[in-house]
Amino acid sequence: MNRPWYKEFWPWFLIAVPVITLIMGGVLLNLAISTEDSLVIDDYYKEGKAINASLDKEAVAKRLNITTDLTITDGSIALEFHSGIPQDGNAVKLSFYHVTLEDRDVSVLLSRDANGIYRGFVEESLDGKWRVSLTPIDESWKIQNTIYLPHEGKIKFNP
Repeated sequence: MNRPWYKEFWPWFLIAVPVITLIMGGVLLNLAISTEDSLVIDDYYKEGKAINASLDKEAVAKRLNITTDLTITDGSIALEFHSGIPQDGNAVKLSFYHVTLEDRDVSVLLSRDANGIYRGFVEESLDGKWRVSLTPIDESWKIQNTIYLPHEGKIKFNP
């Protein structure tokens, strides 16, 4: 005796495949429309020129033979220069760029204390992988490194 088609497995399986595909397509379309990709850059030429200017500033830091030790403990930041100390400035700018989340980026102005150590404080959590940039106030040179936090002890922060 033949069973009706709706009691068989294969018709329902063949109907389920396109239905699931349509549902997943709708979910992915909604996700693509409602989220913003902050990693995509619209103006590649301008960004390329900025990268070249940044490389020039890093070359200046190498010529000045700047060597530093960076210590980060519970939001307290200490930067000690061993060579290439900025002569004209009492402050430097330390910027933390998260590798994937632009809204977690933070910049800190470090001021020099009586011992010549630049100090500052950041309230945000700095756990994870960071691209860190150090520049003086006049932005005449730049040091960039990638660091992983939390880190015990001093971090050699050199060009």
